[in-house]
Amino acid sequence: MNWLKDIVTPKIKAFLGGRNSSVSDTLWTKCPSCEKMLYTADLKNNLMVCSDCDYHLKLNTKDRLISLFDNNQYDEISLVQVKDDPLKFKDLKKYTDRLKDARNKTNLYDAASIGSGFISNMPAIVFVMDFEFMGGSMGLCIGQSFIKAVKLAVDTKSAFISVTASGGARMQEGILSLMQMPATVSSLCYLQEAGLPYINIFTHPTTGGVLASFATLGDIHIAEPKALIGFAGARVIEKTIKKTLPEGFQRSEFLKDHGLIDIIVHRHQLKDKLGQILNYTMI
Repeated sequence: MNWLKDIVTPKIKAFLGGRNSSVSDTLWTKCPSCEKMLYTADLKNNLMVCSDCDYHLKLNTKDRLISLFDNNQYDEISLVQVKDDPLKFKDLKKYTDRLKDARNKTNLYDAASIGSGFISNMPAIVFVMDFEFMGGSMGLCIGQSFIKAVKLAVDTKSAFISVTASGGARMQEGILSLMQMPATVSSLCYLQEAGLPYINIFTHPTTGGVLASFATLGDIHIAEPKALIGFAGARVIEKTIKKTLPEGFQRSEFLKDHGLIDIIVHRHQLKDKLGQILNYTMI
């Protein structure tokens, strides 16, 4: 019996009462890996890393940016404002309603945030994706904001770092979403011509069109431990090739062994590692 889960948590919920159930629900967080109940405040102070099994839970864009920049300080760069629902898309819900729900849930305009500041005294532009906003899907706003961040890096002679977490292209924007793949890829030519480094950090999960475009074009590829990284799902691949995939397929460790990932870095060491890399590459 897990006394924390089966005894303590129910008693706390009973004490708080039904009208405060939302408070009690956020008091504890269950680790998806070891299933230990973690005190949410301690978990956030630990950068959303499980203190028991070291599993890396999802980290929101604001906390990610704070954790990477010197003195926890950065300037927030606004995303490119685009027209909502350009295709007037509707499935079970209107796309406009899905956007409203995602914005209320995450307090973000779209599935990314951009920060400008210094990492180990080196100027850097950091583009961070948030999986909680419609699965971190890439639509017109995300693609154009990525290009904006790249151009800003060139203008300010800064390193460019992207932190990916995505389920792929945003289906509600159809071809407009798919066109962000070549658009983001071509924008990286600006960095290359300026001689500035591009570092991509894979977090769990990075899949679909984001993986198939800018995420895999970094000069250096870093991944968090055990992150899922792949274009299509493992089941789809197995059915297509009619073979059983190796254990750990599409995880950071497997991909490092096979050459896609250069280095796997624990979240607590990520800022220092980026500082080392920038000191080598920002000449």
